[in-house]
Amino acid sequence: MLGPARWAGRPQPATPTCALRSPGDGAGRYLVRVSGTLLNEKRDGVLCLTLNRPDVLNSFNAEMARELQDALVQAAADSTVRAILLTGAGRGFCAGQDLAEALPKGGKMPDLGEFVRTTWNPIVRSIRTIEKPIVCAVNGTAAGAGANLAFACDIVFASTSASFIQSFAKIGVIPDSGGTFILPRLVGLQRATALTMLAEKISAQQALDWGLVYKLAAPDTLLETAIACARHLASQPTRALGLIKRGFNASLGVSLDAQLDYEEKLQREAGQTADYAEGVQAFLEKRPPRFTGS
Repeated sequence: MLGPARWAGRPQPATPTCALRSPGDGAGRYLVRVSGTLLNEKRDGVLCLTLNRPDVLNSFNAEMARELQDALVQAAADSTVRAILLTGAGRGFCAGQDLAEALPKGGKMPDLGEFVRTTWNPIVRSIRTIEKPIVCAVNGTAAGAGANLAFACDIVFASTSASFIQSFAKIGVIPDSGGTFILPRLVGLQRATALTMLAEKISAQQALDWGLVYKLAAPDTLLETAIACARHLASQPTRALGLIKRGFNASLGVSLDAQLDYEEKLQREAGQTADYAEGVQAFLEKRPPRFTGS
């Protein structure tokens, strides 16, 4: 956590952020970077990214979009990052696009496709293609593109007080941020159509029942639960987890025969990693494996 002096002159989160540091940690094991709209905390292989515009429910402006895009690109290339946790500051996870930046100007309607191209598509592509597990902790409202941002992550935890809404139709637009792709695959075409056309808010419990999230946690234990998952994933065979993700991505648009061939290719690659050799050796020696992510 950051003390008040560290926050001077910067937007402050309304609730505690990831708090990856444990009591007694040495300074060299913990890194915090604070930007205007994104908190970046790293410890022992886990990178926590906290959306930090709590006064507007962490809706995206151009600055936050750039900062999250940059952070994801850097995380993909950083071998010391083996798992990523995404959450929001304050009472909301993310309310989607900040409409203050998408209003008509000078009587001219904005190009919404340009917002999608420059803001949301790069983020969703990074989330799905980074070959490291991405955990999401939905701490409150997840609306529009904010909901789809969460659903793009690999493992989603939600507070029991969270809610989700596909709010696009309320202002006459379509689901973006991968919504038309991800939603039907998570809940089926019928429910995806109802969610987006009726634009009804659903509870965290309903999201769990429909398979939109993995698990629920009480508001005061959500981050603890999500951090524990991210830390566990950071201790696992990173290359194999990345290949699992690559395999699932590929399966979304191919035949069974093509996917079986692709699994063969991925398994061959996994079998050449140091973590596979360690996993087998640990099994033979009847001890816990010590994976290094290589």
